[in-house]
Amino acid sequence: QVHLVESGGGLVQPGGSLRLSCAASGSIASINAMGWYRQAPGKQRELVASITGGRSPNYADSVKGRFTISRDYAKISVYLQMNSLKPEDTAVYYCNADIRRIGSTLYYPYWGQGTQVTVSS
Repeated sequence: QVHLVESGGGLVQPGGSLRLSCAASGSIASINAMGWYRQAPGKQRELVASITGGRSPNYADSVKGRFTISRDYAKISVYLQMNSLKPEDTAVYYCNADIRRIGSTLYYPYWGQGTQVTVSS
């Protein structure tokens, strides 16, 4: 089994900050990319940011300069620091990772359960 567990969501005023965390656990042999997606009501899930070892992080245009993704390989975790939050950032945020399980040769995408971020005054 592989699990991704997110934390750090909540309610914040416009202009505020939040830090999301996601920890992976289970029978993990290796992880390729890790990232964050979000889904607002009535909209499709979209990529927010992703990070792969040895490459520059990738960000959605709407969050560039405000959000920062980082990764802790020792803790098998990925983080999303969100600054200058706007009401349009309100969504459920999902952690995603491409994981190769022990005993497997293939990578598969795994998802966390999601954490709600609400930006409102």
